[in-house]
Amino acid sequence: MHDSEMVMSDSERDRLRRGFDEDARAYDRTRPLCPAELFDDLVALTHLTPGKRVLEIGAGTGQASLPLAQRGLAITALELGPELAELARENLARFDAVEVVTGSFEAWEPPRRAFDAVVAFNSLHWIDPEFRYIKPAGVLRPGGYLIVAGCKRAVPSDAPPFWRDVQEDYRAVGAKGDPPPTPEAIGTQHLPAEALKFFEEVAARRYPFTVEYTASDYVANLGTQTVSKELDDDARADFLTRVEARLSRLGSPNLTASFVGLLSVGRLHTEEPAAA
Repeated sequence: MHDSEMVMSDSERDRLRRGFDEDARAYDRTRPLCPAELFDDLVALTHLTPGKRVLEIGAGTGQASLPLAQRGLAITALELGPELAELARENLARFDAVEVVTGSFEAWEPPRRAFDAVVAFNSLHWIDPEFRYIKPAGVLRPGGYLIVAGCKRAVPSDAPPFWRDVQEDYRAVGAKGDPPPTPEAIGTQHLPAEALKFFEEVAARRYPFTVEYTASDYVANLGTQTVSKELDDDARADFLTRVEARLSRLGSPNLTASFVGLLSVGRLHTEEPAAA
């Protein structure tokens, strides 16, 4: 589910983030979900008791919305992609206190001081930097929380050879990125300086976990990742075909993928800076 933050133009950021809507069902089926422990800590650290109001930025198909809704929270879930948003409505239909809104966070007209927390799972880096922290600060009640969470890919030092050999397929098509680090090398993720203008960091935690994929679902997951969406259509098809062929030569085994879930929590300053 994680796509690393990267420096890009506004137009490139907008193009790539809209690309997640291209295969919403593959996204829903194959994107990893952070472990329950992260969600338990999230609500405990922020005192989000049932009925508290949460704004979620970039809800996707509701993968993180669901465990939050199961904990009794009232959620306004914003999702840019219409196909992703429609699946989120299906997945969350049984929760009366959840509303899924189709549209961008930047264009959305929020009520001021309406929410107890703003949550972003693997999504905040897609938001225009001009709005990324000042707009969440503006919708929070005094003492409200910004919660930034998600997960990063990892490859344990004792992982099967496939996880390192597959880097040949990345290089063959000119895909960006380095091999994932080991889980131990992924530390906690802290709020950046621009966020600290508005929020005091109160927690930063990490949660190693694994997900088992069938070979076909792993290839489908690769197709939903930014690293493949950055490629042109021919290179992307070549990349996925290469990985599929590599897995086929291995007998199309199930794959255990490693991740580290990350949680950062900031509390809104009592007095906001004049710029807000």
